[in-house]
Amino acid sequence: MDQGSIITSFVTLFVIIDPIGLAPLFVALTTGMSPARRRAIALRALGIAFGLLLLFGLFGESLLGFLGISMPAFRIAGGILLFLTALDMLFERRSKRRRDQASAEDDPSVFPLATPLIAGPGAIATIILLTGNTSGDWAAQALVFAVLLAVIALVFLAFQMAGLLERALGETGTNVVTRLLGMLLAALSVQFVVDGISTLVRGAG
Repeated sequence: MDQGSIITSFVTLFVIIDPIGLAPLFVALTTGMSPARRRAIALRALGIAFGLLLLFGLFGESLLGFLGISMPAFRIAGGILLFLTALDMLFERRSKRRRDQASAEDDPSVFPLATPLIAGPGAIATIILLTGNTSGDWAAQALVFAVLLAVIALVFLAFQMAGLLERALGETGTNVVTRLLGMLLAALSVQFVVDGISTLVRGAG
């Protein structure tokens, strides 16, 4: 796994998990809680989300094989799903949906934080795509999971700095960052589709 692939994996996971976008929601879900309780909720949510994504990264491709779905087909479907997510980010639909999911809970660590806000369908599709691109190379897969862990660590950092980050960016700044990340995700999703079609064409040939 070369440096370019590592950077692509990081950017894709960072954009789809979206630590910056999650920070204001974490504040809303933990309003009035002590710093210690907030930290405990954040660690529990991130641990559960990482475990879920790790399981799908390790066994997702095997499950697809059992269901008779090829990796190129899943790569195309995953690319389309990521593209729809990018459109949601560009037109603010993603933030609205996340706010709707962020209902008041006594302990929001499992739902809605761990899933679907962190380990949602887009993140699950992405981790399966990224591990599928490693062609069974365990060292490359370990690097993908290390990148995932780095992004999860950034989410924790964003949670810890959520209030400060929200005040620093403001509503306008958050909207600008979200749209820029949406454009980047759109380009990456198209690349997934192109790679899937190319693999299918080569296989047919």
